[in-house]
Amino acid sequence: MIDFKEFTLDNGLQVVVHEDHSSPMAVLNLLYNVGSRDEEEQHTGFAHLFEHLMFSGSKNIPSYDEPLQRVGGENNAFTSPDITNYYLSLPAQNIETGFWLESDRMLELAFSENGLEVQRKVVVEEFKQNYLNQPYGDVWLKLRPLAYKEHPYKWATIGKEISHIEDATMDIVKAFFRKHYSPSNAILVVAGNVTYEQVKELAEKWFGPIPAGEKYVRQIPREPAQTEPRVLETTADVPLNAIYKAYHMPARTHEDYHAVDLISDMLGRGKSSRLYERLVKEQKLFNSISASVSGSIEEGLLIIQGKLNEGVDLEEANAAIEAINQEFMEKLVDEEELNKVKNQAETVIVFSEIELLNRAMNLAYSKLLGDANLVNQEGEKVQAVTPEDILRCAKKVLNPNNCSTLLYKAEKKEEAVEA
Repeated sequence: MIDFKEFTLDNGLQVVVHEDHSSPMAVLNLLYNVGSRDEEEQHTGFAHLFEHLMFSGSKNIPSYDEPLQRVGGENNAFTSPDITNYYLSLPAQNIETGFWLESDRMLELAFSENGLEVQRKVVVEEFKQNYLNQPYGDVWLKLRPLAYKEHPYKWATIGKEISHIEDATMDIVKAFFRKHYSPSNAILVVAGNVTYEQVKELAEKWFGPIPAGEKYVRQIPREPAQTEPRVLETTADVPLNAIYKAYHMPARTHEDYHAVDLISDMLGRGKSSRLYERLVKEQKLFNSISASVSGSIEEGLLIIQGKLNEGVDLEEANAAIEAINQEFMEKLVDEEELNKVKNQAETVIVFSEIELLNRAMNLAYSKLLGDANLVNQEGEKVQAVTPEDILRCAKKVLNPNNCSTLLYKAEKKEEAVEA
């Protein structure tokens, strides 16, 4: 159980406070309600670019890292299709430094052509290194647009193509900042050895004077239901053939989300899962295989991915996956198997609450979903899933007509001929 209090500033900034006086540390987690789904299709990768730009100096602070390091703090950030999240931790007695740093870059970044060019090069290099020049690195660049035809989830967080970042202009960058980086589009969680009164005073002092900005209203096209299988074949210089299968699933706040999450666990979480037991250990079709969910706020994906053993036919391996999925759609799962994954899921929830930073992040995300107290309801929702829920959801989600399959072929190497 994570205890918290909350308030909202006049400019719209939502603030959640979690007191933990057993720790000498404090955490500031600032979640901006912007991800790659909020980009225009002609200008993708900007949410991720801003993750970098936010560390390039702000209106009154040339260097973000130096003041934080001087008071014993550290920081980082991440971007997803749904959010951009910045966080820092530092000794609790230095908490005001964190407020000063985060409020200043919310107020205004120190936009400069040189700063933009530096961060643009960093992101372009990341795009090349992690997505273009790494084995299987381009999977999401191919699988997302196969699974999504209308929704902006169809491009990866890094961007749709590298030219969008290379061609980013200062005007477009500034417009993106004004649209999304405002108090009314953010959630601040402060956790650790702090008091509610202290946080409220500091929030009013440092964030209160920042103009609310124009409220961003999200207007995103809904993805139409998929009615037939989609298959894409690609060939690259990779060690092994691989299969990636994406099934549309309910949104994060949907009542069936946890049932589908548990389906993915039974299918492919760990070495005792159905896919691993049958296709790796018994039939020896795959070298490795797993299943997971994207966890997207809007309608997301259940993903099955596996690398085949040498000499195994891709079509045979794909049919073997579909056969196991078919079992889920035809009969109730055993209570023992379901309880096992329920307990595993609840263990993950419990462990996620050990670290102070994780608690802060979970509170911020739950608040974004509509209620900070959702963080305390996850275990209950997991345990409420029944075998009947699993069967009903499996029939809908694992339907082959709801599946997009990427067959990733390894290039055949020509054997060297001795002279």
